Amino acid sequence: MQKDPRTILEHYWGFGSFKGSQKTIIDSVLAERDVLALLPTGGGKSLCFQLPALCKEGICIVISPLIALIQNQVEVLKEKGIKAIALTGGISFEEVNNLLDNCLYGNYKFLYLSPERLQQELVRDRIQQMNVNLIAIDEAHCISQWGHDFRPAYLECSTLRELLPNVPIIALTATATEAVAKDIVESLTLTDPLVVKDSFARNNIAFSVSWEEDKRYRLKQLCSNLDHSAIVYVRTRRSAQALATFLQTNGCSSSYYHGGLSKQEKKKRLDLWLSNKVKTMVATNAFGMGIDKPDVSLVVHYQIPDCIENYFQEAGRAGRNGKPARAILLTNNSDIEQVKNQFLSVLPDIPFLKLVYNKLNNYFQIPYGEGHNERFQLNFNAFCETYRLNPLITYNAFRILDQNSVLALSEAFSKKTTLRFICDKEQLFDYLDNNRDLAVIVQTVLRTYGGVFEFDTKINTVLVAKKAGVSENKVLAVLKKLQTDQVIEYDERNSDLEITFLVPREDDSTINVFAKRVKALNSLKIRNVDAILSYIKNTKICRNIQLLHYFGETQATECGRCDICKAKKELNVNLTTFVSEEIVRQLSIGAKSSRDLIKTLPFNEDVVLIALRGLLENERIRINTRNEYELA
Repeated sequence: MQKDPRTILEHYWGFGSFKGSQKTIIDSVLAERDVLALLPTGGGKSLCFQLPALCKEGICIVISPLIALIQNQVEVLKEKGIKAIALTGGISFEEVNNLLDNCLYGNYKFLYLSPERLQQELVRDRIQQMNVNLIAIDEAHCISQWGHDFRPAYLECSTLRELLPNVPIIALTATATEAVAKDIVESLTLTDPLVVKDSFARNNIAFSVSWEEDKRYRLKQLCSNLDHSAIVYVRTRRSAQALATFLQTNGCSSSYYHGGLSKQEKKKRLDLWLSNKVKTMVATNAFGMGIDKPDVSLVVHYQIPDCIENYFQEAGRAGRNGKPARAILLTNNSDIEQVKNQFLSVLPDIPFLKLVYNKLNNYFQIPYGEGHNERFQLNFNAFCETYRLNPLITYNAFRILDQNSVLALSEAFSKKTTLRFICDKEQLFDYLDNNRDLAVIVQTVLRTYGGVFEFDTKINTVLVAKKAGVSENKVLAVLKKLQTDQVIEYDERNSDLEITFLVPREDDSTINVFAKRVKALNSLKIRNVDAILSYIKNTKICRNIQLLHYFGETQATECGRCDICKAKKELNVNLTTFVSEEIVRQLSIGAKSSRDLIKTLPFNEDVVLIALRGLLENERIRINTRNEYELA
């Protein structure tokens, strides 16, 4: 017998009423209808599948992309007294077998899986034997090749419809454009689905873009004397460590988090932040998804994200308690060029894909029409060196060939060799005096890579060998000795990868099959970068309106809180003119940074920055090579 949804809501969640479209979604799921739910970050997505699953007999299968997200939701359910199981990595076959038995006979209500688990015959067979009442696909945008976070393994989710044709499916996401939403419906073969889209508006968040010559100085200002928690997003592990150290040195309670930390270290750092013993977490995008901390009052993007979807999702981790919060993107002119180089210059075009595929076949001497299901070991660095290929673009080409089922790559392909010197420079020189045969290779590493005394640094052992005039095996042997002698910490990732050719060699014809799709995806990535750069450069349209328009919401109104709206409120034409003339007067004495002008002039910081933008647009001033303003 079906239980009453409101009674379940009050019993397990302590709420007296539903939020937004939750009730509409839950009623549709209970009526056995497929649903696509597009809800904002913090909009209560998980309740939309957890509650109806509790109303009915049987177990709910939940597909989720990240182990941290799975573990967090399972722990929360267990704390409520609800029986839930997670099948994550690192579990033996016997344990998987036992856990699936529990799902069959132990009255469990939820089975959480990564999409990769659906490839296991054992898992598929047991799912067919279960009394499944609902299939939930969380972070459903991952199934769309047009989405910002496409994961090929998510395509396996469609097998659940084949295994359980009569079980309703609910797909959920907080970031989906119209094209992505359409792709989700088609990829999951949803039948006449109810598509529910709540506004993505986060009315309590003040969005702003801050142009800073000295971003560290501004970050220190933002993270000083915080009443609540903050997240600072960066693109690299090194930046996370460096900025956390900088903030800590300057009296700001901080830590860092990235994918390279051990499981234990991640948990330790996360617990310190969740318990407010650390105020600011500096992190890569490995941090945040599935972490429920309602009182985050500040999210800072220290570098430009690759797309609006990622920015909006990460910024949306602020203010989940509904209280006022800020999302600030720090940037400058050099960031603009860097983001173009990082995200666009490494996109493989079709001629490059054909070149790499051709060279790869030649490397293993595979004849035309042969190679199907043949497996080889490849030293990736040596391959790039042999054909003088750019490793970054080649890496991306390999991933495209993998995603389009031309090749299958081993998991270790994405891992890199890293090292860090754990002695000081004086100790190192003393060590080399006694081990002169190691000096050439050590000096080559020091000349090639900066920061090796401060950070875990990715190195290319083939490149080091070439520069030092020795074999790669010699370099590896020296690094091993340095590790044994406790001179370095060394994480050795063999650059060999296992490649399986999934189709016979047909050269250009092999690539032509999916060439149009690759071109379209490259165009999409270019548009994504253009969209985030347009957001950053915007000085006239309310940030809230601009963001919501991107997701297809055309009725959005001005928020009154973002930097654009505040500037409109505070400024009138006379004040703008007056401040602008004062800036011109100051610059007639000599070039000055924005920080100097803000200190010197007796006006609100926002007013000075708006006036500077106006003077730049009217070409009355310019920025010199020292990132100072001067008269044009």
